[in-house]
Amino acid sequence: MKKLLILLLTLLLSILLIACSNGDDSGKKTDGADKASEEPLKVDKGLINVEVTIPATLYEGQDIDSIISEAKNSGIKEVTKNDDGSLTYKMSKSQHKEMMKDLKEGIVKSVEELKTSEDFASINDVAYNKSFSEFTLTVNKEKFEGSFDAIASFGLALAGMYYQLFNGADVKDYKVTINFKDESNGEIFDTMVYPEALNENDNK
Repeated sequence: MKKLLILLLTLLLSILLIACSNGDDSGKKTDGADKASEEPLKVDKGLINVEVTIPATLYEGQDIDSIISEAKNSGIKEVTKNDDGSLTYKMSKSQHKEMMKDLKEGIVKSVEELKTSEDFASINDVAYNKSFSEFTLTVNKEKFEGSFDAIASFGLALAGMYYQLFNGADVKDYKVTINFKDESNGEIFDTMVYPEALNENDNK
């Protein structure tokens, strides 16, 4: 299970770093194309920053030094490792806006693919709220309970947690609720809340 979570985390980090890199490149093109606007752009980027702290639990099993190096190479201004193992990212407001846009599009695309994927045959529909703090998976309960399709919830939960944290959620007060709904009667027959569920699985 941890290997799966690490893989999903790596994919999410890749999306985030690509978004930062694209945002940084667009800024360079603007500076080069119009020297008259170069100074105002630099001042704005210097004064308007966004800081985001990601808890240590979401980096378990990762090479922290490599993550920091990749983030800086992709245009993140600063990445600080805190005493509790968490990482604080400092970026420009434009980078943050582009990152959130790409992350949202990535989550929505993943949800649509999940709904039609043959790998998760018991899952027929996935609903979610605007902040990606709650997902409801409508499933064929009989098929679901005899499969490993619950694995899909890990990816959704991890994506939702990252979205909330990078969108300014308190590192001590963020969560993603995954509901499993029986398609035959519309009843919620199981609920998992992350990140608490990760800690429960680690203790088993």
